[in-house]
Amino acid sequence: MSAAPDRPDAVLASVSAAARVVGLRKVYGEGDATVEALRGVSLEFAPGGFTAIMGPSGSGKSTLLHCMAGLDEPTSGTVFIGDTEITGLDDRRLTELRRDRVGFVFQAFNLVPTLTAGENITLPLDIAGRDVDRPWFDEVVGAVGVSDRLGHRPSELSGGQQQRVAGARALVSRPAIVFADEPTGNLDSRASAELLTFLRDAVREHGQTIVMVTHDATAAGYADRVVFLADGSVIDEMRDPTAERVLDRLKSLEG
Repeated sequence: MSAAPDRPDAVLASVSAAARVVGLRKVYGEGDATVEALRGVSLEFAPGGFTAIMGPSGSGKSTLLHCMAGLDEPTSGTVFIGDTEITGLDDRRLTELRRDRVGFVFQAFNLVPTLTAGENITLPLDIAGRDVDRPWFDEVVGAVGVSDRLGHRPSELSGGQQQRVAGARALVSRPAIVFADEPTGNLDSRASAELLTFLRDAVREHGQTIVMVTHDATAAGYADRVVFLADGSVIDEMRDPTAERVLDRLKSLEG
């Protein structure tokens, strides 16, 4: 990816957080079957940052991501995308916000099998009735290495190629924030490294904001910041992580 255009500090300072949650609780079930997946979580995610969310199985990390992305409704607390509180939005407005301001990369790819790779990448823009920025489209597909696969359908692509298409789809609309849920879970080490490098470059060179749930210490090492959850609560943070430091911290959580 080429260098980003100048972004004056005043512009960045005008938005205090790309996303934030305040006192977020999520409870499943009732009575003896009650499970408290999130216990009053409060976090902020700065614009142009790459945050990994980690924790043992059942720590609440995917629940947190889904509530932040408007895919699940919290039991209490508030979620903001930029200055917009999304908790309490009706379905239509929430759908519009996700379409216009949020990008998603999921482990399962979620590509439309009847569309080509190129059509899958531009699908969010097509649904919104927005024009495709062709220079930016070309740069994104070139960065993920699928320029020669745009006419192929998902069934004709490898798992790594499908995930790179999903990554391109998440960024081509220039969303305010990208949520990635275990994006490397189905990829081999080479494809994982390619996708994570693409995401990191989107942050460093284009000011994209990314929040990624992962169980992989190597993947977390690509982030600027790691937030550790356990039993539905934030218990620690790490800046400028490395895979080794993250692994050591995870071992202490699980021990």
